[in-house]
Amino acid sequence: MPLLSLSKTWILALTLVPTLSVEAWTLPSSQLPARTRSSLWIENDPTQLPISTSHQTLSKTTSRTRRRKSRASLLYQSATQEDATNGALVFPEITLYNSLTRQKETLSPLQKGQFSMYTCGPTVYDYAHVGNFRAFLTYDVLKRALQYFGYTVTHICNLTDVDDKIIQRATELGLESALELTQKFERLFRLDLHALNIVPADGYPRATDHVEEMMDMIATLHDKELAYETADGSWYFRTQAQEGYGQQLVQFSSQASEEYNAEQEGLATVNEDGKEHFQDFCLWKAYKPGVDRDDLVWERPPLFQKGRPGWHLECSAMAQKYLGDTIDLHGGGVDLKFPHHENEIAQSQGCTGKTFCNCWFHNGFVNINSEKMSKSLGNFLTLTTACPSAVDVRAYRYLVVSSQYRNPLNFSPDAMKAAKSALKRIDAVQTQLTEALKDAKELGDGSDSKIAQETVPKALQNFEAALLDDLSMPRAAASLFGLVKAAEKELKRVAKNDDASLDLPGLAAIQSALEQMDKVFGIFYDVPDTHASATEKEDDSVVPEEVMELVSQRTAAKESKDWELADSLRARITELGFAVKDVKGGEPLVSRLD
Repeated sequence: MPLLSLSKTWILALTLVPTLSVEAWTLPSSQLPARTRSSLWIENDPTQLPISTSHQTLSKTTSRTRRRKSRASLLYQSATQEDATNGALVFPEITLYNSLTRQKETLSPLQKGQFSMYTCGPTVYDYAHVGNFRAFLTYDVLKRALQYFGYTVTHICNLTDVDDKIIQRATELGLESALELTQKFERLFRLDLHALNIVPADGYPRATDHVEEMMDMIATLHDKELAYETADGSWYFRTQAQEGYGQQLVQFSSQASEEYNAEQEGLATVNEDGKEHFQDFCLWKAYKPGVDRDDLVWERPPLFQKGRPGWHLECSAMAQKYLGDTIDLHGGGVDLKFPHHENEIAQSQGCTGKTFCNCWFHNGFVNINSEKMSKSLGNFLTLTTACPSAVDVRAYRYLVVSSQYRNPLNFSPDAMKAAKSALKRIDAVQTQLTEALKDAKELGDGSDSKIAQETVPKALQNFEAALLDDLSMPRAAASLFGLVKAAEKELKRVAKNDDASLDLPGLAAIQSALEQMDKVFGIFYDVPDTHASATEKEDDSVVPEEVMELVSQRTAAKESKDWELADSLRARITELGFAVKDVKGGEPLVSRLD
């Protein structure tokens, strides 16, 4: 669909039409687990974690953190307008790189104007790190872009609250219930999403609330001879019975696949007794006394002995329950392509016989010191650690959302410095525009304004073309800065000439265009106070969680012999007012500096 030229009417719309409040799209309450049906998003308490609300509940809000259906793009006839020739609703064509076909494709939702989107959420046993949040920011930008063009997006993001790491951590901490651990990190995850101005998903279903659905899927796979039980009561997916397994999102040779599979969580090892083939992956893990926890065990005789679901199954079950047999979009980090997403495809399509997802999108890694950031490598940084101030948080959001989502992103002091500098320049122009326009009574129609008639329309045209082309956010950022530069130039022109007058219609058009662009960038906001309190205040006798987290990271760095990282983490601990002393054969001692 060709881009349209802005007329005087559109320019006035830019300056005069207010942002519209909207109704949130949510899930039917009848589909929710009993314990969560009344768990709603609380406007003034971002620590509350909703699973979903009801389609019949029309929740209106002015909060910038609540989901909004953006006003239609100004350069397109959007879903709010009808095609003059046939009365049909018109939407722009958006292309996105599809990891399944390995090429850019035009998105075509199953229902016109409406996208269903499932994204992989965190395993809530620890803090999410800034590498994880690149994925959540990528989902956010895509959703915002779709809504910008008038599409409706129904978004589900799961929470993994049953997992080997959760069991291990809860046991190490001596917790009576693993729920103590998972609820804490759900809350902290929500605070970080809130701090990053990420539009909430429509639902955050927990794995533990959907074990029955997972059992049902295994039973269906068993009926189709795609799942089998081993002697210990575990269940595995029979990969060799499904044509094309291991060739969907990846193209692994048999040897490479065997070596890779043997190391991945959720897959039994090559030599495990009862496994028919090395590629077969776990659907149900049998209970192991002394290893598993009694508060994370389920059974449904005669088919299911005591145990718990495998990692991959939860996403298939929850995506199917809330979004249907086939979904439009599925996102995640590139590291989830295999085995997790490949196994989701196998399970889901094995159950339904239908295409599971039409378009898969994956974001690149965040690197630190030219190495992938991950908890297993001990080089990860949480949002609170990496971005201690509100300025840092906004800078990180801008750093991520202005990058090409499929490329690796280097997290470094220089990168953050550049992002802060960019935001400082944008904020300065916003302040100057507000000051220049605050007393303006009559803006006129802008017909004599080159800025309003040429500069702004061209910038918006380029901005929207960038969004439609595989979320080309560097190009979108260039369009935004084109307007910033135009505003700076106009303000400087008048500052140098006392007799000159400002092009107020032009400046008003720039200001409104920047606000339109921010519907996607999401950078014009105040970081909430909750970010600073994400780690609860402690008394002087207790070491804050942030410090203990750094100590754990330092220990992991030492174990991997990354001495440079270990030294830098010790320095950070010292900056926070604490000393760490290594103890041979034991945990490090941490004390407050006098």
